[in-house]
Amino acid sequence: MPYELRPHTADVAVAATGRTLSAVFEATADGLAAASCDELVDSGEQLDITVSAESLEALLFEYLDELIYVRDVELVLPVDHEVSIAERAGGWELEGRARGIPLDEIDAREVKAVTYADMRIEETAAGWEAYVVFDV
Repeated sequence: MPYELRPHTADVAVAATGRTLSAVFEATADGLAAASCDELVDSGEQLDITVSAESLEALLFEYLDELIYVRDVELVLPVDHEVSIAERAGGWELEGRARGIPLDEIDAREVKAVTYADMRIEETAAGWEAYVVFDV
């Protein structure tokens, strides 16, 4: 499991690892899904997600924020994340896919927002690490 849920006062934090930048983004998104629901079902339709930002930290924030937005507006929990990340002139771009499980098919907890509190994403000798705190 490339992510770990950690208690963080009234919030929940996700510490994620991945061999590649894309893998650590996917693992962090999987951690968000795990913070939202203990057991997933096999149903759901494909979701396409595209975000861009000036820095990797901002890209991670925008990506997770978009996943929460999709959950709130489309009433689905995004799971099974696949992303592709590219550096562009002036910033970064992420194109991703996920499967959206209808919220009425699972027992989901509300994750209100992603925060910049203690957020970090960094390259290590083993790949990449990310740490993100969510307001619950």
